[in-house]
Amino acid sequence: MNVVIFVVGWWLVGETLPLLIQSLFPTSVAWAGEEPIDIGNRRELFVDSLLIERMEGVSLQLHPPQPQEVVFRFDQPWEGRYSGYITVLHDGEKFLMYYRGMPRASHDRTTEVTCLAESRDGVHWSRPKVGLFEVAGSRENNVVLAGHPACHNFAPFVDTRPNCPPDARFKALGGSGSPGLFAFASPDGVHWQQLQEGPVFSKGAFDSQNNAFWSETEQQYVLYFRVFREGFRWIARTTSKDFLHWEEPVDLEPGNWPREHLYTNQLVPYPRAPHIYIGFPTRFFPGRRVLTEKETAEIEVPKEWNFANDCTDILLVSTRGGEQFHRFMEAFLRPGPDLRNWTSRANYAARGIFEKDGEVFFYVQHHYGYPSNHLRRYTIRSDGFVSVRANYQGGYLLTKPVRFSGAELRINFSTSAGGCVKVELQTPEGKAIPGFTLSESPEIIGDRLDHPVRWSSGKELTELAGQPVRLLFYLRDADLFSFRFDPKK
Repeated sequence: MNVVIFVVGWWLVGETLPLLIQSLFPTSVAWAGEEPIDIGNRRELFVDSLLIERMEGVSLQLHPPQPQEVVFRFDQPWEGRYSGYITVLHDGEKFLMYYRGMPRASHDRTTEVTCLAESRDGVHWSRPKVGLFEVAGSRENNVVLAGHPACHNFAPFVDTRPNCPPDARFKALGGSGSPGLFAFASPDGVHWQQLQEGPVFSKGAFDSQNNAFWSETEQQYVLYFRVFREGFRWIARTTSKDFLHWEEPVDLEPGNWPREHLYTNQLVPYPRAPHIYIGFPTRFFPGRRVLTEKETAEIEVPKEWNFANDCTDILLVSTRGGEQFHRFMEAFLRPGPDLRNWTSRANYAARGIFEKDGEVFFYVQHHYGYPSNHLRRYTIRSDGFVSVRANYQGGYLLTKPVRFSGAELRINFSTSAGGCVKVELQTPEGKAIPGFTLSESPEIIGDRLDHPVRWSSGKELTELAGQPVRLLFYLRDADLFSFRFDPKK
């Protein structure tokens, strides 16, 4: 009730607003002199709680992606209803899509193939006739690997390691629990060579998509892969300096939430903030049935693998390396009204996140196990996975002490016509820094992806660069998606 009174008072007293707001906020914060988090000029999202000290009147709001066009159907004879484990890469002016071709339900993995599709815009796709392998009596196909256990879950990436040899610019891992993951390299993403006779890593279950990449932040290869823990499908991690010799793995921590079946992980560095790895794992619920017997018959649910009695959705997870792991328990993407998305393994995100024209986009496979098996594109505003949200009564977020470099603070935000964002810089003890207080922060309104924050004092942020500070974000009927310190003003 007090907050409501203050907000009403805001409209009544106008310029006295900042004093009223400040009376709501703490004037000091317990600080034990711990080392500030060095964020430099990195973009920081709210997909985890690493930087958050305190929130009052605000919450972290998950934003579902918006469905766009169906971009691909797995309708060739060597592909079919069980095609899956999709990876999408962007290489220069071209998108490349890799996926398993599997027309029939079978545990005979020698019949599986790895296929390639290409696109200039990520929407319109074609199958190049590479002529490398004979399938069903013909080489007129887009198969780039066949007759190898790695075809089950072949997962390539573009190796961005400095001084990576041109003939190994593409790398991939694939394989199952026994004997393990095999390593491959390619100069063009089409012609692949196995790097050694045996597997390069064997300490996992691997019966899923196992994703590796070169981490610019960690300066090493990182691999997120499938394990089983306490009867649940889970995610573990290992690292390597040379892609052939891998360290002892560690499990990602479940935190305060119970374990769940996470069927894929799809963790990749987020393009706009590559120190944060974002993933869209499929959450699998065995034995959780939705469809009636009549509905099962009407949509001709596959009879293999208990399809009618399971269901899935897709989560949003993030990690910054090591065992740290943040999982939002609410679904990032629900199955929706389509009954064919309410059966076993019907919702799989592809690996890959891309940015264009103020949006990020990625792909989700639907109707797995059906003749209509297809891939759909989804979009969300840049950095828009999660926001700090306040209603009209207003609230604030206070960060932990951070150390930044740069000359200007820029924010990705959205308000209503009556909402606003205001920003204050504080000492690590929670004292407002003169020149950067809420009372000197003009209201920021609108909907911007990269908006500069300035104070009426005219003071420059460069005088605080390198010093430990806290950021206090005040929001009213607004969403804050990310912030960064720009090195140039």
